[in-house]
Amino acid sequence: MVNGRREKASYRPERGEVVRVEIPKVQKRIISGEDIPISVVYEDESLLVVDKPAGMVVHPAPGNWTGTLVNALLGRAGEDGLSMEGDPERAGMVHRLDKETSGLLIVAKTDRAHRLLSAALASRRVVRRYALMIWGHLSSDTLTIDKPIARDPRDRKRMAIVNKGRPAKTDLIRLARFDAGDFLRAHLHSGRTHQIRVHLASIGHPVMGDDVYGGVIP
Repeated sequence: MVNGRREKASYRPERGEVVRVEIPKVQKRIISGEDIPISVVYEDESLLVVDKPAGMVVHPAPGNWTGTLVNALLGRAGEDGLSMEGDPERAGMVHRLDKETSGLLIVAKTDRAHRLLSAALASRRVVRRYALMIWGHLSSDTLTIDKPIARDPRDRKRMAIVNKGRPAKTDLIRLARFDAGDFLRAHLHSGRTHQIRVHLASIGHPVMGDDVYGGVIP
C-alpha cells in the first residue's frame, strides 16, 4: 500500500509517501505418513538402519512432497517413533543419499540419538563408503581427489568444481577392472552434494548411468 492505496508493482514512490508492506504468514506444510514398503536391516530402541532404494527421495522438498523415505517412515512409526530434532520434513534423518543412489541410511528414533549420531558424523567417527562403476580406467589402483565443490554458476541444478567452493575430498580404491570401466569403492572425507559424481566427472571418468554429469552413453 502507498499512502493507503494499492499500486502496481512497477509504481515508483515519491519522496514523503508512506509505503506499507504486509508479509503473509508462512503456511507450514503438513508431512503425512504413507504406506510405502521400506527395507529395515537393523533396529533398536534408539535408531534404525534403512536400505534406501535408487529412485526414492530421502525427505520432502519442492517437487517431491510425497513418496519420500520420511513419508514412509512416518507411515511406519508415526511422529512419536522418530526424532523431531530439526525440521519436520526431515524427521529422523541424520544424513541423506541422492535420489538415484541406493544404500544404508541411519535414522534416529529419539532426539538424543539424533544429536549423538550427528556429532559422530561431524567428527568423522562414522565412516561412509560407496560402491560404484565408472566409465574408463583410473591410472592407478588408488586415487584421491581433493577439489572444492559449489553450485554450478551456469546451472543452479548442478554442482561443479569451483575454486571458491567448499572443500571436498574423496578417496578411491579400484576393486575390479572391466573392459568398459572400473568398479570402485569411495570413501568421503566430506559430504558435499553430488560429491563423488562431480569429482569423477571432473577427471573424465563419470559414474555409469549418471545422466546429470555425463555417465550415460548418448
